[in-house]
Amino acid sequence: MEELEISEVPLETVLLIRQKVMYPNLLLNEQKVDTDEESLHLGVKLKNEIVAVISLYEQDGQLQFRKFATLQDLQGKGIGSYLMKYVFELAESREYKSVWCNARLNALGFYQKFQMQPFGEKWFEKGFEFIKMRYEIQ
Repeated sequence: MEELEISEVPLETVLLIRQKVMYPNLLLNEQKVDTDEESLHLGVKLKNEIVAVISLYEQDGQLQFRKFATLQDLQGKGIGSYLMKYVFELAESREYKSVWCNARLNALGFYQKFQMQPFGEKWFEKGFEFIKMRYEIQ
């Protein structure tokens, strides 16, 4: 894989990737979540194109990531793992207590590779089944 670069990206870029990858049937403004204005939005650049995004929201000493998406034709090539490692390093350097997310059930295995554990009850939203996943930082 060629050199990847992670940087802060505008919300508009994040919304476009979310729409392409996660909810193509929803309008662009329907891709927003309630914490987007207060979140740090990161993107992975490959060949001058943003190919993966994640939004980070801090609350009560915990870091939540939301709407983590990699372009479909590049999934399974390590780009998402590269971004997740960056998020975990950032969380540890800023001394967060934990990192957590609302995970689609079909992505459970991916998050478990990062020692994230499921907690709470499962639920359905927008046609997908979710469960919360968390990693406690030592």
